[in-house]
Amino acid sequence: MNLKQAALKEHSKSQCNKIVKYIGNDPKKFSELVDVFLAGPYRVSQRIAWPLSCCIEENTTLIHPHLTKVLKYAQRSDVHDSVKRNVVRLLQFIDIPKKHQGTVADVCFKFFNNAKESIAVRVFSMTVLANLAKQIPELKNELIPIIEDQLPYGSAGFVSRGRKVLKDLKV
Repeated sequence: MNLKQAALKEHSKSQCNKIVKYIGNDPKKFSELVDVFLAGPYRVSQRIAWPLSCCIEENTTLIHPHLTKVLKYAQRSDVHDSVKRNVVRLLQFIDIPKKHQGTVADVCFKFFNNAKESIAVRVFSMTVLANLAKQIPELKNELIPIIEDQLPYGSAGFVSRGRKVLKDLKV
């Protein structure tokens, strides 16, 4: 399958599923997917981001060799919202390796605290930070007050996730 052509052909759930099925658990095919994602142009990266995160939902280990590059790419100022959303979404499913925990925390706090980011990016960032806080308890002290401060101004989805995360963090 030519992944770039597949991404440009159509942007749909069925196309995403075809790409995910093609990749399966094959690290070489997943590496090709990451290469297409990083190479762009922006429309291709935008459309490949969804199957990228779905592949990780199915097999969390595929991302580990590519995590540094993917995190760096998601932090660029010129990336589409779907790139940030799907990169942060995939981070929810994995155990963040120790060497990446600081970077992931920084990126997620930046996204979470930016009111101009989409609700999905902010909510996924909140979840990633809560997952990290289970491994790094000091993060709870920073995360809980930020969530509590933002709850009164959040959308229904933000408030729902915020309450769930707070409940988990305060246990």
